[in-house]
Amino acid sequence: MFLSFPIDRVRADFPILHQQVYKRPLVYFDNAASTQKPVQVIDAIRRYYEQDNCNIHRGVHYLSVKATEAFEETRKEIREFINARDTREIIFTKGTTESLNLVASSFGKRYIRPGDEVIATIMEHHSNFVPWQQMCLECGATLRVAGIDDRGMLNVGELFGMISEKTRMITLTHVSNVLGTINPVKEIIAEAHKHGIPVLIDGAQGISHLPVDVQDMDCDFYCFSGHKMYGPMGIGVLYGKEKCLEELPPYQMGGEMIKEVYVDHTTFNELPFKFEAGTPNVEGVAGLRAALHYLNELGMDNIMDYEASLLKYATEKLAGIEGVRFYGTSDWKASLISFLIGKIHPYDVGMIIDKMGIAVRTGHHCAMPLMDYLHIPGTVRASFAFYNTMEEIDWMALAVAKAKKMLE
Repeated sequence: MFLSFPIDRVRADFPILHQQVYKRPLVYFDNAASTQKPVQVIDAIRRYYEQDNCNIHRGVHYLSVKATEAFEETRKEIREFINARDTREIIFTKGTTESLNLVASSFGKRYIRPGDEVIATIMEHHSNFVPWQQMCLECGATLRVAGIDDRGMLNVGELFGMISEKTRMITLTHVSNVLGTINPVKEIIAEAHKHGIPVLIDGAQGISHLPVDVQDMDCDFYCFSGHKMYGPMGIGVLYGKEKCLEELPPYQMGGEMIKEVYVDHTTFNELPFKFEAGTPNVEGVAGLRAALHYLNELGMDNIMDYEASLLKYATEKLAGIEGVRFYGTSDWKASLISFLIGKIHPYDVGMIIDKMGIAVRTGHHCAMPLMDYLHIPGTVRASFAFYNTMEEIDWMALAVAKAKKMLE
């Protein structure tokens, strides 16, 4: 057991955890869907509205300048957090989904022609599957999909075998939101670059569990959301290499992305503003900045080690319940467990667990192609964060055992 992590102090920072559900203490194991927010993030949003509320850029008065400076300072801190080369490579979006749609749409317009191919994996979240699927359908291109093995690990050899002179992009998740599998993205990127193929990484699940260094990884694009890393909803980031972003056309029009407008033509702003149309989510950026500070204070390596201990403990506890089978058993995985019990439907298990005060996610987890691949309707998913405890896992194991007994 990992003993040095300051779990009591951490839990004190999350007000939502200190409540009862159905007269039982809340146990929140739905962190892969959205993480809870510490008081530092909540206070940052309130402080913005109480002291700094103003539209940013272009304004010359005190509040506008102050809000703009804080906004752009956050861009610098995100650059440092993921080790991007320049702040021009950091684009604020509404979240991972918008970031992925931005790249798929703009990349498709710029590069994809009939007969071209894009490679994805069967474990992709719909947000990194459907935009590429639809873009390929619109452009007359083909989406090719690499499979997984019986442990939920990507068939890297199969993916490499799909690469050809027709391949224009490889897109894949850093960490599967269903299986927990951590993909060997650096190896895949290196192979893709040998063939001159850019790679996009969906970092929605990776950003809160792993240290991310985009220069070391050498990815061309990396996308993530604030709400999955203890920040607010409605704010996200697209990282792109400056050269890649410069070549892509704008995704939306209006506001800050405009440089000059004439009756017969318009010129567009420089990076990063070229992709930031309209009034941005300024309060979301303020909250995201506080979340970055919080993660940096704890240290991503410490978070990773503590969550690994939670995963190991939970796996052992659930494995002791007869009939439980796991989906995603890679040695390299983040702190989530997807499982089923015998022939019991996951929704029924989730309902009983919920009545015991435990929040888990049931269903296809926005990964229907993966569920079809596995021939199952869905799973029960328990996903852990650094504010969770071994005692909460003990209670979940009792709840799962109770659900099994009742439903069999």
